[in-house]
Amino acid sequence: MPEMDLLPATRRALLHRLATAQAEGRAPSLVGAVLRDGAPVWTEGRGLVDGAPPTADTQYRIGSLTKTFVAVLVLRLRDEGRLDLADTLGAHLPQAPAATAGLTLAQLLAHTGGIAAETPPPWWERTDGGVRPEPADILEPEPVKHPAGRRFHYSNPGYALLGALVEQLRGAPLGQVLHEEILAPLGMTRTSLLPQAPHAHGWAVHPWADVLLPEPATDTGRMAPAGQLWSTVQDLSRFGAFLAAGDPAVLAEATLTEMRTPVAPPDGPAWDAGYGLGLMLKQDGGRQLAGHTGSMPGFLCTLWVSPADRLGAIALANTTTGLAVGGLAADLLRITAEHEPRIPDPWRPLDTYDPALLELTGPWYWGPGAVAVRLRPGGDLELGPLTGPGRAARLKAQPDGTWLGLDGYYAGETLRVIRDASGTVTHLDLGSFVFTREPYGDPDVTPGGLDPHGWRPGPA
Repeated sequence: MPEMDLLPATRRALLHRLATAQAEGRAPSLVGAVLRDGAPVWTEGRGLVDGAPPTADTQYRIGSLTKTFVAVLVLRLRDEGRLDLADTLGAHLPQAPAATAGLTLAQLLAHTGGIAAETPPPWWERTDGGVRPEPADILEPEPVKHPAGRRFHYSNPGYALLGALVEQLRGAPLGQVLHEEILAPLGMTRTSLLPQAPHAHGWAVHPWADVLLPEPATDTGRMAPAGQLWSTVQDLSRFGAFLAAGDPAVLAEATLTEMRTPVAPPDGPAWDAGYGLGLMLKQDGGRQLAGHTGSMPGFLCTLWVSPADRLGAIALANTTTGLAVGGLAADLLRITAEHEPRIPDPWRPLDTYDPALLELTGPWYWGPGAVAVRLRPGGDLELGPLTGPGRAARLKAQPDGTWLGLDGYYAGETLRVIRDASGTVTHLDLGSFVFTREPYGDPDVTPGGLDPHGWRPGPA
């Protein structure tokens, strides 16, 4: 049963936060939204667009949120077996500039390739893309600023190169690939590379007077993958639902989980944020958010999702600076979560299970450390500390009888179930760590053996 609409007190708190942001940030217009269980449950517009408040159908330029769409296209190619993220850019894009040909696709996706943050002059966001007709034109003569793989260094040209890679492998322009592989499957009919009415106009607000200057709505050409898209709250609600749970028509949930996994911390002391594969990651009050901010001259944008809360939030504004939309969207999500915490799904017994798996469940010991193995829906196992913090992981059965760690410390590691001649389980071997039913319970399976005198009282 779907949950009811937001409570009046929640709506009032959201409206107050949005209205305060628009007034204090002096944004010509601002629209915000909250998603719950993949659907918008609150939308509000402040200010004016062509004489009326903006709505969920008003287009805004979304800037660098475009990068997440490009990352999805690259991950689709990976999931199809067309490339590996460890491949170099030059292996798939012959026209890649020499300085970038050896960078891996993973490095470009996570901004760890070390190449320049921006293009050579003129300022690419305010100039026609015809100024830079080829991939080599988007990079400085010496674009490498840091050794590859050493640090996070945000790069707009890096994503322009990924967009060129997508066009090369698909044999079609980026806009066509976006439509066929993301926009059409998700029902995003109001997302486009160029503005479509009704849309907001980009403005710069004078820092010392309440007057406006129009910003150009340029077609950035080769740089389009870095920040060209326009979209609406309605369309971004669909994209947010996809980022939280996946969609088999676009990307599997497991691949979205991979995209949300931290790859690089930010540059600087703020370790409450990081970057995955095309997704910004943020810790907000103990809540883990994924999404992206965006800016282009005249526009600001943020989309955050919290899969654990089944919530998302969007903020779109038509001003160049002055409004912290990243914090605003995070606050909209937090307000909803705090006012209306998620109601857990009803517990139900498993519909079906393999009785042999019960033999693996229950308490185990790594040396003296107690852990528990639990059977989860779908036949997965979950290993975690019996009490308190500690290493935990989900494990999936493999055809050869082993189990593969899916996350946490044991991600990618193999668990083997070891049996004696009679078929009885004697211990578990997880990446060479031995788990027994008793603390250091069997000297024959414990590496290094055990003291022959066994457990003893402390010294007098």
